[in-house]
Amino acid sequence: MDLNNCRTDLPVLLITNIDPSWPSQMIQDYDAETRLLLNALIEVGHPIQDVSIQSADIETALGSFNPDEYIILNWCEELPGIPHSEYLVAKSLERMGFTFTGADSSALSLSQDKSRVKHILQKELIPTPVWKVFTPSQEIECVNFPAIVKAAFEHFSNGITRESVVLTADELKKRVEYVFDEMNQPALVEEFIDGREFHVGVIGNGVLRVLPPAEIDYSSFEDVHDRLCTYDANFDKNSLAYQKTIPRLPASLTHKQLSNLEEVVLAAYRATDCRDYARMDIRLRDGVFYVLDVNHNADISSDNSLVLAAELMGYSYGQFGSLLVNLAAQRHPIFASLLMESIT
Repeated sequence: MDLNNCRTDLPVLLITNIDPSWPSQMIQDYDAETRLLLNALIEVGHPIQDVSIQSADIETALGSFNPDEYIILNWCEELPGIPHSEYLVAKSLERMGFTFTGADSSALSLSQDKSRVKHILQKELIPTPVWKVFTPSQEIECVNFPAIVKAAFEHFSNGITRESVVLTADELKKRVEYVFDEMNQPALVEEFIDGREFHVGVIGNGVLRVLPPAEIDYSSFEDVHDRLCTYDANFDKNSLAYQKTIPRLPASLTHKQLSNLEEVVLAAYRATDCRDYARMDIRLRDGVFYVLDVNHNADISSDNSLVLAAELMGYSYGQFGSLLVNLAAQRHPIFASLLMESIT
């Protein structure tokens, strides 16, 4: 689907989540980003309403809306107060009969479990760093040093700090126990690929389009502990990690490298049942592109690499959001036929 086939008259419900327990500044920032996307969709013509999900009772929040009359733009990352519940949002929407953007509940459940994703990548012979998952009852042993320790069920770099990169058995043991004690999860330990990092977006279903890759430039850092996307690098604008971790878009790659990268990215997208859009986190070492993470329903904030890459391809923010709405509309019981009429 391209811009010429997108309908901008489709009614949209933009759903977001705000947890009342968040700090006030965090709520203000989130609300500001929501306004940007809402206004961008209005500018391209979509009739749109926003619904802020502020409790676990999503059915009540959406109960007055007829699923036959809307496409939901699902920007809801969890049910407030229920960690790791992104898949429950989709499950509720499915149960209510809504058509919505992005991955279904099954794929979102998969994406929450890093070891399941790793198993699929390995089965499909898609390169991914050597890894192991440890629980408190297991003896802690390393894959290869340097290694990186992550919580097994987190996204958005939650729990990732410079101490997540470990170089010795003692550091490994300490960081794994940190994940056990502070995050109450198994620990995923994988080889740390100290190479170039790319964030690569994909759009579509069936016919897929790879967006221009963004390279995360760590050249300001000499210490291996700093050459990764920590939580601070992603979200704390006052941190040195945020200020010096610079995305370069588009990334400088040879034609062969770009072709190889796209092959890996598309294979991962298909293997993990991504839908409408996703972002892959990739590292390059010795000519091999390794998949670090598959981000179903990746962040579509206005300054995120996925959106910036779409802008390089000629999509305004509103047009990008409209494209996602139109991709979802192809699954809608009524709007799908309208899309076919506009094409023919």
